[in-house]
Amino acid sequence: MFTRGEAFVWLTGSAMGLCLVLVFGLIFVIVINGMGMFWPHQVTEFKLKEGPVYVGIHTRSEVVKDEQGGKLERYQVKVGNRESGADFMWMDVPKVEAKAIPKDVIVLERFEYGDFIGYVSGFQQDGVLVPGADAKALLAEKLPQAQEAFKKVSHIQRGEMENIATKVNKLKLRKDKLAKATSDKSQEIAKLDAQLAVLLAENNKHSARILDLNKDPARYGLVVKSADGVERVVPMPNIVRYYYPNDMSFFQKTGHYGAKVWEFLFAEPRESNTEGGVYPAIFGTVLMTLLMSVAVTPFGVLTAFYLGEYAKDGIFLKLVRIAVNNLAGVPSIVFGVFGLGFLVYGVGGGIDRLFYSDILPTPTFGTGGLIWASLTLALLTLPVVIVATEESIAAVPRGVKEGSLAMGASKFQTILKVVLPASVPGIMTGVILAIARGAGEVAPLMITGVAKMATELPLDGNAPYFHPERKIMHLGFHIYDVGFQSPNIEASKPMVFTTALLLLVIVLALNIVAIVIRDHVKKKYRTGAF
Repeated sequence: MFTRGEAFVWLTGSAMGLCLVLVFGLIFVIVINGMGMFWPHQVTEFKLKEGPVYVGIHTRSEVVKDEQGGKLERYQVKVGNRESGADFMWMDVPKVEAKAIPKDVIVLERFEYGDFIGYVSGFQQDGVLVPGADAKALLAEKLPQAQEAFKKVSHIQRGEMENIATKVNKLKLRKDKLAKATSDKSQEIAKLDAQLAVLLAENNKHSARILDLNKDPARYGLVVKSADGVERVVPMPNIVRYYYPNDMSFFQKTGHYGAKVWEFLFAEPRESNTEGGVYPAIFGTVLMTLLMSVAVTPFGVLTAFYLGEYAKDGIFLKLVRIAVNNLAGVPSIVFGVFGLGFLVYGVGGGIDRLFYSDILPTPTFGTGGLIWASLTLALLTLPVVIVATEESIAAVPRGVKEGSLAMGASKFQTILKVVLPASVPGIMTGVILAIARGAGEVAPLMITGVAKMATELPLDGNAPYFHPERKIMHLGFHIYDVGFQSPNIEASKPMVFTTALLLLVIVLALNIVAIVIRDHVKKKYRTGAF
């Protein structure tokens, strides 16, 4: 068996099987924990033998040692109501006297203080309490109006008022330049002052419009009562949505699940990134990965063609190959430090001194931003593209090259018309590997352009429309921040798994697109190399 190599077949096959089990096991854990975040779970009322009544969501159970060294089962329950203390608690099973599933329990998702879990006591309108069943009807009527007002306010703030702020900043810079001029610029300054006055008047109108929109929702509040009997008023503008999880049909829960998924994909984060959506992080991750691919591909391909087709064998070529191979093993944080020192402070600082000296010491390009994070990742993944391209060039049959030269083509024409098209599938393989690595990196991004909260996207309606100097959010950093920097670890766990699942899906989608392009090119330029 050993002489025929059967033992090594079994050994290699077992190793591959173990790797697949580990990979799919990890994916399974992420999928199960990530996809369950948005489902409206059942709320249970726990009555203890000695102590108050608690209402919450049973998240998990575990067995621990008690004081006598025996086994003790306990529940972890999400009780919400973060303003009263921790919104998660542990409950010993032997201390639970009875459990119930109340139909009228309500879950409020709020912009602040997380979820509230309890009961509706009444509705407050202009300081007057409306008790009883009418409170639920008023809540159903007034909340959509408050949400519509919130959308209008957001549109005004993110649209008209941002445009005005951009124009005001530009006019102030022009005014500062004129004020420093040696000649008399009083007339031009007066014109700028007039334009500033018009813009400020428009801004005041929008501010008044916002106050008017917020005035009506502020009149209303929902009076709720927690399981311990404490009542509080939740202002209508603080409510994101509400639902009665124990009184929902399967289709209602499915609709709620879809609404939560939509919010996760297209809304902004809230509550220290543990609630809401991750749209800015999705946008930043995809845009940064695309810019990284655009930057690394030409440099990697040109370097590989020089090493494979033009460079002569010798000590220089050997040193370059050693350097490229060693770069592949350099820790990513080292690339981050290089990007910070050379790209951000060096190149970015130089751009500021040349073109943005009027607003120094406030940096424009001399601080972390999208462009520097993308270029840092391009440097990080450059060895992968170089090696993959070199191997693809070497795989092109020698007879194909010699045939082209024999037909009278120059070496450059042969490379451009014959070798390069035949090497595109291998180049795309390198780009795919670069995307897979670059999209999941975190360490170099932390110091070159990624922020915990950056809701201003690099693409918007303000000229010049593309702002590469802006900081971005990134799904990988979002996972790190929520999982390790959040003040409420238990509340952030579902967001960690869900964001990790989303990052896997995005990387898979980007890779699938690259693979489809590679296969299309491979069929178009099929030669003996394949």
